Amino acid sequence: MADTEKTLEQESVETADSSVDTQTEEVSNEAVPERAETESSDSTAEETEEASGASEEKEAKVKKIFEKKKDKTQAKLEEKIAELEEKRVRQLAEFENFRKRSEKEKSQMFEMGAKDVIEKILPVIDNFERGLMAVPEEQKEDSFVQGMELVYKQILTAFDELNVKPIEAVGCEFDPNLHNAVMTVDDDDLESGTVAEELQKGYMYKESVVRHSMVKVVN
Repeated sequence: MADTEKTLEQESVETADSSVDTQTEEVSNEAVPERAETESSDSTAEETEEASGASEEKEAKVKKIFEKKKDKTQAKLEEKIAELEEKRVRQLAEFENFRKRSEKEKSQMFEMGAKDVIEKILPVIDNFERGLMAVPEEQKEDSFVQGMELVYKQILTAFDELNVKPIEAVGCEFDPNLHNAVMTVDDDDLESGTVAEELQKGYMYKESVVRHSMVKVVN
């Protein structure tokens, strides 16, 4: 009887131990998937972080390349603008030079034309002067002679308004730019190199000589 109770007691203990072992294994089995799941989650997070870092680095490289291209394009545009501006300034300068040159040539052509007309009228004035000088003193009051004098004075007035002036000669120092010496004379009353007599009157149009004065110069 006592042996039987002892045996039952041992069986109860073994059963209890077996139950404890079974529960321990279940707990262990349940803990392993959870740890594996945690490790898998950590690994996925690391991979995500690495992928995110790689993506950001790639974006940074692309952005840097784009900025370089943008800088090069900007530099080319600025260079082109500077080149066009320089070309514009050069063309303006050339146009201004062309305008000034054209105005100067136009003025010179006008002066040449005016001088040519004046030069053709000068012989008429010379004839008026010769004719008036040849009139005897007693005929100077004649209406015809007075009319000739009025026409002569009118021509001189028109010449004066056109800036056509006679060149001063007699008593002035000989100037080869204004006078044309056709002969020399001896004159004790005048200094050497002085114009003693004017044979033909010279004229100037503005600052240029239309006809030089023909003069006699003192030795």
